[in-house]
Amino acid sequence: MATSSIDFSDNTGLYTLQLPSKLESITTVENFIDNLSEKINLSEETYANVLTCVSEAVINAIVHGNKQDDTKKVYINLEVIEGKRLIFTVADEGLGFDYNNLPDPTSPENLENYSGRGVFIIKKLADQCIFNAIGNELELHFKI
Repeated sequence: MATSSIDFSDNTGLYTLQLPSKLESITTVENFIDNLSEKINLSEETYANVLTCVSEAVINAIVHGNKQDDTKKVYINLEVIEGKRLIFTVADEGLGFDYNNLPDPTSPENLENYSGRGVFIIKKLADQCIFNAIGNELELHFKI
């Protein structure tokens, strides 16, 4: 696993994580976001939204994108822009998916399903959510 050092002293920067496609990798993501929150003093609401969205995106990349193949990587980039905005990019090595045709998790027939809410939650909590054309990369924007 390669991780860049975290220095948010100038309120701007680009940071990168490369993680194996194992569910245990989520701990690294959580620690990274905890460190980020401490360094740039995120509000509780922003911290909760970032942690939820990025964790969910990484879990989706590991489970659905890379099929938990630990020879494949999940790539996370964070751009901090002038201490005002965070832009996370989460990418996997999978084939992608059709993010425009996901079942509505709020429909009565889907309410008791075990999974299928992640993208819905991400879209509700992030300020902006952009998928690439094939659906194996997600860009998440948060105002801070």
